[in-house]
Amino acid sequence: MARWPKPAEGSWTEHYPELGTGLVSYEDSISPDFYALERDAIFRRAWLNVGRVEQLPRSGSYFTKEIEAARASIVVVRDNDGQVRAFHNICRHRGNKLVWNDFPREETAGSCRQFTCKYHGWRYGLDGAATFVQQEGEFFNLDKKDFGLVPVHCDVWSGFIFVNLAKEPEQSLPDFLGPMVTALGGYPFDTMTERFYYRAEVGANWKLFMDAFQEFYHAPILHARQTPSKFSTAAQQAGFEAPHYRIDGPHRLVSTAGIKAWELDPEMRKPMEDITRSGLFGPWDEPDLGVEKMPAGLNPAGCEPWGLDSFNLWPNFVILIWAGGWYLTYHYWPTSHNTHTFEGNLYFVPSRNARDRVAREMAAVTFKEYALQDANTLEATQSMLESRAVAEFPLNDQEVLCRHLHKVAADWVGEYQHNGAGA
Repeated sequence: MARWPKPAEGSWTEHYPELGTGLVSYEDSISPDFYALERDAIFRRAWLNVGRVEQLPRSGSYFTKEIEAARASIVVVRDNDGQVRAFHNICRHRGNKLVWNDFPREETAGSCRQFTCKYHGWRYGLDGAATFVQQEGEFFNLDKKDFGLVPVHCDVWSGFIFVNLAKEPEQSLPDFLGPMVTALGGYPFDTMTERFYYRAEVGANWKLFMDAFQEFYHAPILHARQTPSKFSTAAQQAGFEAPHYRIDGPHRLVSTAGIKAWELDPEMRKPMEDITRSGLFGPWDEPDLGVEKMPAGLNPAGCEPWGLDSFNLWPNFVILIWAGGWYLTYHYWPTSHNTHTFEGNLYFVPSRNARDRVAREMAAVTFKEYALQDANTLEATQSMLESRAVAEFPLNDQEVLCRHLHKVAADWVGEYQHNGAGA
């Protein structure tokens, strides 16, 4: 499915004939039965990003991740040899959750030399091996070597930690990511360690929020009040069309041109943007990223000026790289057929002074406002889709990635059913 169509040859959607151009059903976003299939067909088969290596700065550093869609809780840890490992977060004695603080359903992080179960005191090393059993002689021929933590397949690409909950992954992580994503190799993600984090519980299917961030058709309307009226009026009259879309296997990319905010007419900027030298497009003062040449996978349309590339990694992870030398990540973690947890992370080169910090905080606050506007429509969409008053909907050419997302979900579920539902 990987191709590089050119606008001059026709519409983007027409270059992917397997997607079709007909009306689209959103039954996959409102059906409890479909969600029940997604849990095993998608979230227990795909590689899932759960964090970055900076969250594990030293041996013994760990964090937990609740993956409700896959009925799983995992512990991710850096062992004594510096290797990143992942385990199911369950004690081998009586099945108690192993790592948690005050509330067992909440995620946690920290540093330790070993993991100790709160219930009966069984202990496990950072490599997952069982190291101590309370009153071991009371058991019947128990060998600790047979009762280590259950490992989860774990791999790291460009500092991003991925896990796969299948007994045996169908693809290695590099093969799963494919050439469009791995072409980002060499981007200096590791230099951007100043992080801002947002989390929200959203009353809508996870795919509906992904749809919101993979087309810009909505931008001049939904975000009109976020900019001065002179700018928003011009944007609504002109509309917006991204110059490049790409599909590679289950993954998607939208790339677009940008603007240099400081070169705009002052009437098209907010006073706070001038004061902080920052805004939606990030800090105006671009950092030194310490690389001579950016990877070939960035700015595939050759935009000048370039704005951003949004890489949508199947199933629920987005890496959005801005031309200004910073990046965002989004995660969409399903919790039911009509709810999910949204996580947003903003990464910057560490601030050198107070002005840098203020500029980064301005970008983070601006992002939050835009994300709230995008999320604001979702519950209204969910409730109306569930009414089933309308069953099918038209998508335009700029919504080609939305069309693709729902087809991939249907394909993965269909393949799972065809193969005997995991038999």
